[in-house]
Amino acid sequence: MAAKDYYNTLGITRSASDKDIKAAYRKLARKYHPDVNPGDKSAEDKFKLINEAYEILSDPDKRKKYDEFGDQWQYADQIRKAQQQPGAGGGPFYGFRTGGSPGQAYSFEEGDLDSLFGNIFSGGFRRGGATRTRAIHGEDIESPVDITLEEAYQGTTRTVSIDQANGNQPKRLELKIPAGVKDGARVRFAGQGQPGANGGEPGDLYLVVTVRPNANFERHDDDLATEVPVLLSTAVLGGEVEIPTIKGTKLALKIPAETQNGRIFRLAGQGMPKLGTKTFGDLLAKVDVVLPTKLTAREKELFEELKKLGQEK
Repeated sequence: MAAKDYYNTLGITRSASDKDIKAAYRKLARKYHPDVNPGDKSAEDKFKLINEAYEILSDPDKRKKYDEFGDQWQYADQIRKAQQQPGAGGGPFYGFRTGGSPGQAYSFEEGDLDSLFGNIFSGGFRRGGATRTRAIHGEDIESPVDITLEEAYQGTTRTVSIDQANGNQPKRLELKIPAGVKDGARVRFAGQGQPGANGGEPGDLYLVVTVRPNANFERHDDDLATEVPVLLSTAVLGGEVEIPTIKGTKLALKIPAETQNGRIFRLAGQGMPKLGTKTFGDLLAKVDVVLPTKLTAREKELFEELKKLGQEK
């Protein structure tokens, strides 16, 4: 079986940064997600491989082991131990790396082979002719989801189909995304990843959340910002305007006389919920003074009078 090149899978170089890895993964995961490609087995297999590659390369320790030992990265500790321990006799065994620098060899004494290859090929350790199996923790899974800002405010649910590694039918889960979740957050669902082997614990499932931009509100951490159109007469003389909220309601905002364009009013507690608490951020309403158009002759006269009065001050 050919060695897997996880860097090639994600379309990145070996010098890629953590940010590059995450960006490549999210782009490919969206493209090959089973929900986007229903019934496409090749896309499904590609999606599995993309998740596998990201699971390794996004973890600094796993990535380091993969860079050094390639497909055998899971057995890095045993290989290093075998390199360091003296053997029971006989000549050394030379193996070659499947990752890292090609052609570089590492050696094992004859007495090391049983424990190393017993673990690699049978999943256990041989002692006195008997094999003791080792519990293997299941792999974690990441799945991307897109939600609206309103859903991030209220909390929402998503149904996710999980492909199980042992060939069983996909597992469908209805998962709750908490109110206040931010763009780029990884929401963890313990024990919902791939099943473990030999009695090992299952892995975890992570939903990687993308919060779509909103036409009316811009998010700043737990605060929201919006622009409020205010008539020139209201800005000059004072009055009230209505402000929409993320909840879908409207609030009355008192505008003082001589309010300047661009002034920001802070409405406490009208922003996003703070994750895991019962408190909220604020809503920042920025005044956008609307200048009149299509003036009548009388209106132009009044503005001319105002202009003259202004020049006399």
